[in-house]
Amino acid sequence: MSEIKQANATSIATSISSPITLTNEFEQEPIRTLEVDGHKITLLGTAHISQASADKVKELIATGEFDAVAIELCPSRHKAIVNPDLLSKMDLFQVIHKGQASMVTASLALGAFQQRMAERLGIEPGLEMRTAIKDAAEAKLPILLIDREIGITLKRIYRNVPWWRRIELFGGLLASIMSRESVSAEEIEKLKEGDVLESAFSQFAENQKHLFIPLISERDEYMAACLLKEVIENDYRHTLAVVGAGHLKGIEQILQSRSIDNPEETIKKLDTIPASSNWFKYIPWLIVLAILFGFTIGFNKSTEMGMAMVIDWVLINGGLSALGALIALAHPLTILTAFLAAPITSLNPMIGAGVVAGAVETLLRKPQVGDFSRLRSDAASLKGWWNNQVTRILLIFLLSSLGSAIGTYVAGFRIFERLSGG
Repeated sequence: MSEIKQANATSIATSISSPITLTNEFEQEPIRTLEVDGHKITLLGTAHISQASADKVKELIATGEFDAVAIELCPSRHKAIVNPDLLSKMDLFQVIHKGQASMVTASLALGAFQQRMAERLGIEPGLEMRTAIKDAAEAKLPILLIDREIGITLKRIYRNVPWWRRIELFGGLLASIMSRESVSAEEIEKLKEGDVLESAFSQFAENQKHLFIPLISERDEYMAACLLKEVIENDYRHTLAVVGAGHLKGIEQILQSRSIDNPEETIKKLDTIPASSNWFKYIPWLIVLAILFGFTIGFNKSTEMGMAMVIDWVLINGGLSALGALIALAHPLTILTAFLAAPITSLNPMIGAGVVAGAVETLLRKPQVGDFSRLRSDAASLKGWWNNQVTRILLIFLLSSLGSAIGTYVAGFRIFERLSGG
């Protein structure tokens, strides 16, 4: 640890010249070479959907100038690339049971966005990262994974966004992913300003501090800290860092400013999921208490009024949850389950109607091997989300949960309308 602090206390400066010889095709590409106490770091800005970027990565590694290659991938995304069959081993029931369905859905949606863009240009999504992994392995160079886990980034975005904008954010994300508008080569080149995460959230990220911080600036700091840690601890002479061009300037400034005194502490801090506001976590229980209080008053006034309130609660809450399952083309028994479960689960914030509906659908229509093998391609189209049983189950979870949530508020207002004589 003392070595790290000592190294970071030394001068970090941009190299005046680079020993790397590039062809004319690559001279205009974003590239910076920095020096950290005698250790060189070459930052290579790439587009995640670009043949030119992949070719540039290949040429740089082929120069033999580097003894390590760092890439803008987290462990889970790296596993997905080197082991494409990993999704076929996913236990969907456990995903739903452990409350991971929303994160899996978001990850699939982001992957679908990148896949759709790549298909328009006829290239492989993330080709420059695949090229870096392949060529580094062939050159027997260590591969350093320097990006933060995508799940942690998504959770930090979620916690950083005001609660009233979360549905808007999720809806906008899906809309940008499912859009079928044509994409020009010029627009694809604009992806050099960011990566798939920034592109998918582009309509929200501009001038939005609560998105910019976890999505971009935190990841700049995280990747800079990982680079410092790896380079200094392993004494790499010259490291090639392949990152989205939108991160290049931020990482460069952080390294030059010597703002990271302890890389390990910085990484640990940025890996922490912020706790929910204390008042926010009590809202679901306050709503439950309000509903039960309304029932109590209603039955005290008259049995007829109390029963009418209960019927309103069941029909509205259960009906909207069942409607969500129906829209997702769930099995009839799953739709019935959503209808019966929602009025009960809405009075218990510890479990949601979507969890019950998703679990029942998984038991009734267990996904086949073919569903998992087609998962990435099916997730790239709106129709595919309904045709693939894996993504359909995720939709059932999301839409039945959303229906129940809306039903809770609608039924709640109806109950208090009855109490007020409306």
